[in-house]
This record gives sequence, structure tokens and C-alpha cells, in this order.
Amino acid sequence: MSIISYANQNVYELVAYQPGKPIEETARELGLRPEDIVKLASNENSMGPSPMAVQAMQQAAAGVHIYPDGASFSLRSRVAAEHGVGFENTVVANGSSELIELLGHAFLRPGTEVIAADYAFTLYPIVAKLLGADYISIPNRDKWTHNLEAMLAAITPRTRLVFITNPTNPVGTMVTQAELESFIERVPEHVVVAIDEAYIEFAGEPTDSVKFVKAGKQVAVLRTFSKAYGLAGARCGYAITSPEIADLLNKARSPFNVNSLAQVGALAALDDKKHIARSVNMVNQGRQAYVQFFEEKGLEYVPSHTNFILVNVGNGVEVFRKALSRGVIMRPMAAYGLTEYIRITIGNAQENARCIEVLSELL
Repeated sequence: MSIISYANQNVYELVAYQPGKPIEETARELGLRPEDIVKLASNENSMGPSPMAVQAMQQAAAGVHIYPDGASFSLRSRVAAEHGVGFENTVVANGSSELIELLGHAFLRPGTEVIAADYAFTLYPIVAKLLGADYISIPNRDKWTHNLEAMLAAITPRTRLVFITNPTNPVGTMVTQAELESFIERVPEHVVVAIDEAYIEFAGEPTDSVKFVKAGKQVAVLRTFSKAYGLAGARCGYAITSPEIADLLNKARSPFNVNSLAQVGALAALDDKKHIARSVNMVNQGRQAYVQFFEEKGLEYVPSHTNFILVNVGNGVEVFRKALSRGVIMRPMAAYGLTEYIRITIGNAQENARCIEVLSELL
């Protein structure tokens, strides 16, 4: 018999997460030089990390023979000060993706439920299925925006986690502060609301979700250093939540889950406010260029509050493949059931110009 017959069936049936196509793989397949490839598929920061973060990691590199601080004391203290909460309200993890997994380990088991919106981050259903929980996907209000009233109505005694992605990925829309407040006030006490704010720095007028934690609500606010901070390769994220939930997540995480270079890099990145401002400004200008192009071409797109934009190109996979052959990597959305769409990361001016040039040729 195959070893598969002895494996956990819920693991065997999973569809693995598919990241954006790497530059090196594309270069090998197409015979291109890596430096000639434009990657706009994974919502990375084309400006790169803060020079302060790079310097801090370079200085720390000589000490990597020593285990990192397992409690991430300095980084958690800095995060707590940044948001005006206590040290006990913080959790640091290997990207916000690990925080999603830790929430699953803490609250999910067979017979429980997870609720999220349509077109949500694909890790949510993976974690639910991995742990034997039921995953409930709620249709959006206007196809693209979370329907919080419908999500609230879907809660049952078996519901343990509700994920609100704000701004959303892969769509880019947001719910308002008033909508969030109305929702949180009515959520039953047996439900933890995870507000995934991976893209909040690009939101223009960000919502205040930490206020719910300060008010004693069962909320976990998830943040990452991968996007606006430009530290995707370092893998670091954090949660602001109640001391009780934080304690559960810290119990569930692996020892030394955040490496020492990521800790010092994230700590330095938090202090470089000018770098964040430059990154956000780059995205705002790039977004305007794409919107102008889409409107000139009569292409349907979703107004975005993030560093990416979703656009209807007729056949997302076909456009992705043809653009790939020209050295531009975008993200087809067929895995989300959005077969006509591609998602484009907003890069620097040169990358955006090249992407628009290729799209003009293909469309």
C-alpha cells in the first residue's frame, strides 16, 4: 500500500499554496537574465527594505551562531510602544502567515468553523482544513467588499474564528471604521475576530482596529513587515491581541520562531518612518498610472487601497503566460475563481512602465 493511505486525509486533500512565480525560476525556464525580469506578482516592496534595517541585519549577522531571543523581547516591546498596548498584548511570528496558523492551533478542531469572505487569502481555508474545521465563505456585498452583516449572521455556536482582511487580498477593497465597530460590538464572546491588516500602511485613511483590543474585545490584529516595510524575505509579523489570546499563541508557536536577523531588521524598520512614507508615495503614484491606463483602455478594475490592483483582462491565465514570456511576472486569479482577472503588484516607475507596455501589446 502507498504511504498516502496512512497519511491524514485532510492533509492529502489540501491544495498547496501557490506563491508568485520566482524570478530565478522564470529566468531558467525562458533563458532570460534575472535582471531583465520584472516581478509584479507577490506584492513585494520594489523600493526594498529600509537602509536602517539592512545595516542592523548586517551588524547582527556575525552573531547568528547564537540562538535568537525566543521571546523577541526588544521587538515586542517596540511594537507595544508603537500601538500603545502592553507587552502582554503582543505576539511576534514568522510572518503574519504563522499568526494565522497559530490562531488555528489555538482555536480550531474538528467540528468547529471558520468564517471569511469570498476571495480571501488562500491560507485561511488551508489552515481550517488542516485542522479539521469547516470553512464558511461568505459572498461579498458588491462582489468585492466584505459583507459584515452576512458574516455576522453566519456565526453559529461552532464558529471560533472570523477573518476580516482589511484591506482585502487579492481584491484591495476595505470596510469602514463604522462597519467594523458595528460588527465587533455584536460578535458573540465565543468567537475570535482576526483582522488581517497586511496592507494597512497603503490604505490612505487606515481603520483603527487596535482600539478593539484596548476595549477588551476578542480581537487579534495581524500585521506584517513583508509589504510596506520591504522585509518579505526576512519573514516577520506581529499580532496585537488580548493577553489571554497572546498567551495561547505564544504557547503554540515553535521555539525561536523568529530569527535574529528578522528581529533586528524589523526593529530598525519601525524607526524609519521616512522609508515607509517613500514606499507609500511610490505606490500611490504607480496606482494612478495603472488606473489611467485601465480607463484609457476601457478595462474593468477594482479601486485599490493596497500596493496591488485587480484588473479584468479577459483571460487571466493567457495574459499571464504571454506576459511571462516577455519577462513580466503578474498573478493570474484563476485559483480564486476569477478566471478573467490578473493581480498586478504596483512596483517602481520603471517596472510599472514595462508592465503597462507589455499589457498594451497583449490587449
